[in-house]
Amino acid sequence: MSVSYQLEPDLSAAEFAALLTSSGLAARRPTDLTRLDAMLRGAQLVVTARDAGRLVGVARSITDWAYCLYCSDLCVDRAQQGRGIGKALLARTAAEASGVKTCLLLSAPDAVSFYEVAGYMRHTGAFVFAKGS
Repeated sequence: MSVSYQLEPDLSAAEFAALLTSSGLAARRPTDLTRLDAMLRGAQLVVTARDAGRLVGVARSITDWAYCLYCSDLCVDRAQQGRGIGKALLARTAAEASGVKTCLLLSAPDAVSFYEVAGYMRHTGAFVFAKGS
């Protein structure tokens, strides 16, 4: 089957939650559907990957459309990893925000090797500050 990529601003929180679980990213994300729905509605760019209609990947990003895009979630179903879906989601995201100068993301610890192999540039000056739970 071939994977199709599209913009899905109305992706459901339930479908997103199921993909977070199948991708392994659920351990690092909220679990309640209300918060997941707010995350999806607050994103300016949601790109999905579907294989025969089944959701297999999502790139969820926040952007000002001029200078910076932050991909806050990139997840691909574990059974589908290694097929280039993550790279294709990031490429489609960058194409949709063609006027943006800088695209960035924070990698989950287990995904660092994906970004290194994909040729993305590592940045040592990133910082995370937390507001709390």
